[in-house]
Amino acid sequence: MHKYTNDLIKETSPYLLQHAHNPVNWKAWNDISLQEATDENKLLLISIGYSSCHWCHVMEKESFEDSLVARVMNENFVNIKVDREERPDVDNVYMNAVQLMTGRGGWPLNAVALPDGRPIWGGTYFPKEDWIQSLEQIISIYKDDPNKLVEYADKLEEGIKTMDVVTPNPNKPSFKKDTIATAIQSWARSWDTRQGGINRAPKFMMPNNYHFLLRYGHQNQDQEILDYVHTTLEQIAFGGVNDHVGGGFSRYSTDMKWHVPHFEKMLYDNAQLVSLYSDAYLASKKKLYKETVYQTLEFISREMTTSEGAFYSALDADSLDENGKLDEGAYYVWTKEDLQSLIGEDFSLFKEYYNVNNYGKWEKDHYVLIRQDLDDSFLAEHNISLETLKEKKKQWKEILLRFRESKRARPRLDDKILTSWNGLMTKAYVDAYRVFDEDAFLEAALKNANFVLSHLKRPDGGLNRTYKDGKSSINAYLEDYAATIDAFIALFEITMDTKWIEQAKQLTDYSFEHFQNSENQLFYFTSNDDTSLVTRNIEYLDNVIPASNSIMAKNIFTLSHYYLDKKYTTAAATMLNNIQENLTQYPTSYSNWMDLMLNYTQPYYELVIVGEEAPSKLKELNSFYLPNKLIAASTSTSDQEIFKGRYLENNTLIYVCVNNACKLPVKTIDEALELIEK
Repeated sequence: MHKYTNDLIKETSPYLLQHAHNPVNWKAWNDISLQEATDENKLLLISIGYSSCHWCHVMEKESFEDSLVARVMNENFVNIKVDREERPDVDNVYMNAVQLMTGRGGWPLNAVALPDGRPIWGGTYFPKEDWIQSLEQIISIYKDDPNKLVEYADKLEEGIKTMDVVTPNPNKPSFKKDTIATAIQSWARSWDTRQGGINRAPKFMMPNNYHFLLRYGHQNQDQEILDYVHTTLEQIAFGGVNDHVGGGFSRYSTDMKWHVPHFEKMLYDNAQLVSLYSDAYLASKKKLYKETVYQTLEFISREMTTSEGAFYSALDADSLDENGKLDEGAYYVWTKEDLQSLIGEDFSLFKEYYNVNNYGKWEKDHYVLIRQDLDDSFLAEHNISLETLKEKKKQWKEILLRFRESKRARPRLDDKILTSWNGLMTKAYVDAYRVFDEDAFLEAALKNANFVLSHLKRPDGGLNRTYKDGKSSINAYLEDYAATIDAFIALFEITMDTKWIEQAKQLTDYSFEHFQNSENQLFYFTSNDDTSLVTRNIEYLDNVIPASNSIMAKNIFTLSHYYLDKKYTTAAATMLNNIQENLTQYPTSYSNWMDLMLNYTQPYYELVIVGEEAPSKLKELNSFYLPNKLIAASTSTSDQEIFKGRYLENNTLIYVCVNNACKLPVKTIDEALELIEK
């Protein structure tokens, strides 16, 4: 039925399959494709994107579906398509190259490389005519003066290899509160204290930034920082980036007030926001935060979860409009006429609540639903009860969701399973269960964690990166180990099942063996079993997802307390010490590292509960926001180091320890809390 079919038809990635019927002779990134370039002495054309990327779709329509463009590409290049979510290692190399060449990056990411893989040219989105012109210039140089490109590749390779270098700190680890305070003082100059987030557009949610600031503000009783965090969280929850009909968050806001999103929904954003809003509720008891968590997890359960308990990766930003044209946001936006017809007699109240007015207007007479007020304020203004409003909101959402699902073309689903993102989502469910004590949340977390062990963990103790159509593949990256270990530690703390802490330790030891850089104690992004790329990078900058190294350092720090392992203790402190000089210069890129630093600069507690009543004591303890602690609980004797000598028959005792010193055990949570500083 298709005029063209290329090698991508053999792949499982939804993004690669989207290009399987382009006239471009696309190949996947593998040894065979790379060898072909070497054998034929052809330049590599490497095009990188992901399934929910709007501008990737635009460039495909304009250029990669055009037979004339395809002819230029096929005759002169070995063309390779890469799903950046499957192969973040490849993406990182060419993203660094393009940033060095152009000063910016993004997706689609397009690069040309020598047959040996070393980049010589690149950029992001190109209109069709610019794309052809650029390729023809490169072709001409390669034919007439190839040495010029080789010389440039040599210089660029040197630059790429210096980008992720972390020089060991010659000084012994020493961490001070003033370092964090100075970093925050610098960071605060860019805060939007009115709308939340950073004082510019577009605005990304950056959950880890606010998780850290929530903890810092709480522990230091800094009301100004807490006000900023809560302003940000309220405005994000109110905004159009939060799907008020079906739940779930879009990737970022294109404007200052969180109103108009880039409509793709990524699993990793929603996972981290669930964790953030859960802890923010625990710290503040704001009803909006609980509502946000439940609404988001309803979306995850309904649209992003497999029958096996795994989590899909993303929903596309684009869907078909009423004319059958691919249109960003068409699934999510509304006309006033549609809303009046569907909501009926309640429309006057609905339009006030969701701002179907100039404040909520987007473009072309379309509206993106957005809130402005907390429910308490709205109730007083409109003289209705909370129960009435809750019932009306439930009815409105059901009506609009039913219409959307039955009458509109759904956005495409990226149905691959990524280990790291599943780890983030498992952790989110654990955090939600810890705070709200909802059994379904723990069931979802356990189901996913067991799926990972059954389908993504290999017999040799390592992990695979991705799972689709019944098969797992691609050797996992550091981020997969880091997120999974973090989730398993959280499961141990909440279930008391030592299976999870033992799995976390085993994966950590595997990471030391296959990923660690012995010089600076940080971890490479790729395993020593992987085929070499232009460079073997170390990811240490926190971004939309925290850096794999910062997550790993926190994991190792935590495990050092559970197992009293000096290797862990030394590694965590050394990792932090080797990057700490950068904290004050770029604080937004080190928030997860600063969260770890708080464990060293302020009291960090081991809370150990042992005895028959441990489960109930654990639940009571978890009703308090205590970010500066780890928990270990057991109902019986245990050989695990942290429980040794602490079980006393017919008693349930709570041990509070800090800096390798323990207070006398107590029997009630209130007594334990008296021994804990913020």
